[in-house]
Amino acid sequence: MKISTKGRYALRLMLDLATNNSGEPVSLKDVAKRQGISDKYLEQIISVLNKAGYVKSIRGAQGGYLLRKDPSEYTVGMILRLTEGSLAPVACVEDDEVVCDRMDACVTSIVWRRINEAINGVVDSITLQDLVDWQSEKNGQYII
Repeated sequence: MKISTKGRYALRLMLDLATNNSGEPVSLKDVAKRQGISDKYLEQIISVLNKAGYVKSIRGAQGGYLLRKDPSEYTVGMILRLTEGSLAPVACVEDDEVVCDRMDACVTSIVWRRINEAINGVVDSITLQDLVDWQSEKNGQYII
């Protein structure tokens, strides 16, 4: 499984909003400059985050974006699943399990299920606040 740039950039965008949360909206252009990401690409990603209710859009000259919730209420898994879809390594272990004729006799499904559980265990246990804290420890260097 590979996380696309959309998923990686969404995580970086949310981290940037959390890190630069002064109570004032954060400009997408400022995020683009800090992150070295095209503002056009960030506009596509922020639209997905906004529709899902993860961010709040403030219009106007002093407008920008704010997180709707505290960073501790977002997990990495929430953000990645929103932008990537399922994180399952194969279709037969997705949440909406695809019926497979071989499931009863397939031993490899045990491997796929364990990989899926491990992935979900990691991404669902790390919050955006954890990333903010780790960012502070790294003295401003992004570790993503």
